[in-house]
Amino acid sequence: MPNWGGGKKCGVCQKAVYFAEEVQCEGSSFHKSCFLCMVCKKNLDSTTVAVHGEEIYCKSCYGKKYGPKGYGYGQGAGTLSTDKGESLGIKYEEGQTHRPTNPNASRMAQKVGGADGCPRCGQAVYAAEKVIGAGKSWHKSCFRCAKCGKSLESTTLADKDGEIYCKGCYAKNFGPKGFGFG
Repeated sequence: MPNWGGGKKCGVCQKAVYFAEEVQCEGSSFHKSCFLCMVCKKNLDSTTVAVHGEEIYCKSCYGKKYGPKGYGYGQGAGTLSTDKGESLGIKYEEGQTHRPTNPNASRMAQKVGGADGCPRCGQAVYAAEKVIGAGKSWHKSCFRCAKCGKSLESTTLADKDGEIYCKGCYAKNFGPKGFGFG
C-alpha cells in the first residue's frame, strides 16, 4: 500500500501514522492504539513506557525481563513471586546457591536476625514495623508514652533515661515546678 501522505511509519505495525493519531517515543512514531507493552499489552504513556532497542514495555514487564534479579528485587513489599520469567524469554538456571554477604556477623545480629531490638519490649524490630525516635528503633505499637500510653510521633516526643514520653507527661513529671508552671 503506498504511503500517500509521506508520514512517519508506526514502530509496531509499520503503517503510516498521521498527526492526529501519533504518539512519539525516543524518536519513533506510534499509533495511539499500537503504543502498548510488548508483553502484557497494557496502554502506555510517557510515564509508564520503558524502551529497549526498538521494543516498548511497561515498566513492570521491562523490570522482569531486563532488570536486576535475585532477592530484594520483587514486585513490592510483601509479595512472593514464583514466576521465573519464562514467558519473557528468561532462562532460569538451577543450582545457584546463596552465600551470605557477611558470614561473620555479630552475635547480636545473629540472635535478632539482623534487626534492632525494641527498647520497650526487647523483641526484634524489622523495617516494616520500625519507627525511629530518641535515636532508637521501636515497634509502632511500642512507640507510646511511658506514662499515659498515648501514641507518639517522632516530632511529639520527649525522652529521658531511655524512655519516651508525650510532651504533656514529660512537662508534668520532669519539667520545672512551682507557681506559674503547669
